[in-house]
Amino acid sequence: MVEENNVENETNSDVDLSIEDEVENQVETGFAKNLFQVIDDYKQKFSICEDKLQRALADYQNLERRSQTEISQRVIDKTNHLMLNFIGIYEDFIRAKIALSQNDTNTEGLDGIMKNMEIILSENNIKPIDAIGEIFDPNLHEAVSIVEDDSLDEGTITKEVAKGYISSQDVIRPSKVIVSKKK
Repeated sequence: MVEENNVENETNSDVDLSIEDEVENQVETGFAKNLFQVIDDYKQKFSICEDKLQRALADYQNLERRSQTEISQRVIDKTNHLMLNFIGIYEDFIRAKIALSQNDTNTEGLDGIMKNMEIILSENNIKPIDAIGEIFDPNLHEAVSIVEDDSLDEGTITKEVAKGYISSQDVIRPSKVIVSKKK
């Protein structure tokens, strides 16, 4: 048994030596040099492909983010447009209530409808712009007239001709106002 192990070890060492000899022969002939060059070339190609893949992934993520932003902005714009039309109807109800109140007509039905409409506006984050007594802001207000008044600061809103509305940060309709000016 000991002899078999010795024979086996001699055979393994002979094989190892023959592989080393063959590699040395190939190095001498230039085959191994070419093999290492091919491996280096593939490493460079792999590195280039990896870089392109990372760039493509980053481009895709940017496109996805930009698309989501554009979609949500379109939804907001369409909702604001719809709410602006809804506000026109809501204001018609307000005018109808005022006209009926002047004739001593019962407006309880209109009050219920208007309350429901106000809930819809609130659910869609639509709020009226407070204007009277405020300083004129061209981002929120549209001046339709100027009144000379020395008792008020320059640019103070004295009267609101038409109510303005804001949705989150977007003005969907500016307030139409009359602004004071010193003589």
